[in-house]
Amino acid sequence: MSNHQRSDDVMRWRIVGRLEAGQSQVQICREFNLTQSVMCNIWKQFQDTGSIERKPGQGRPRATTATEDRYLSIITRRNRGATASQLSRDLYAATGTRVSRVTISKRLHEAGLFARRPAVYVPLTSTNRRVRLAWCREHRDWSMDQWATVLFTDESRFSLNTYSRRTFIWGEPGTRYLPSNVREIDHYGGGGVNGLGRHHVGWPNTSPCL
Repeated sequence: MSNHQRSDDVMRWRIVGRLEAGQSQVQICREFNLTQSVMCNIWKQFQDTGSIERKPGQGRPRATTATEDRYLSIITRRNRGATASQLSRDLYAATGTRVSRVTISKRLHEAGLFARRPAVYVPLTSTNRRVRLAWCREHRDWSMDQWATVLFTDESRFSLNTYSRRTFIWGEPGTRYLPSNVREIDHYGGGGVNGLGRHHVGWPNTSPCL
């Protein structure tokens, strides 16, 4: 039994319990975001059979086979940045089975894969770290008056690669900082002296990637 089916059965038993406790059908529909007909079918099945579990063969036939589900799981773990639409096209090319991106997402959820924003990091060389540490030590004793003359710029975003914070990857819960789920990005650098008569302060730029 899949996790999705197990949670669905739990929800059905909760509905039956509330109906037996005398809670109104309108309240239950609002709480579980159900239509009146769905809730009535659950209640009728329980009254007729004493159970809420779906019989084998009930409902729409599954659009993918177990083998295709495993294939989806494998290719997604190999390319965690693939979109559901891309995975749908890959599945069709490999098996001839055409399913929607919604179905792809459902199958990946069943496999424990969920779309999440990846953790990111800026690559720093030993020189980068040494110069930045020196910069911090140089400014650690500055007074409030000295910092008041500073204007921090570098607010414009210039991307040197294709990474976007709107990009998602497929990952298992609790694996955000595994190497396979972390993406390298370039630092959005800036520089120069502004025209407002204030100092410009920023991290020392010691390599082309910063």
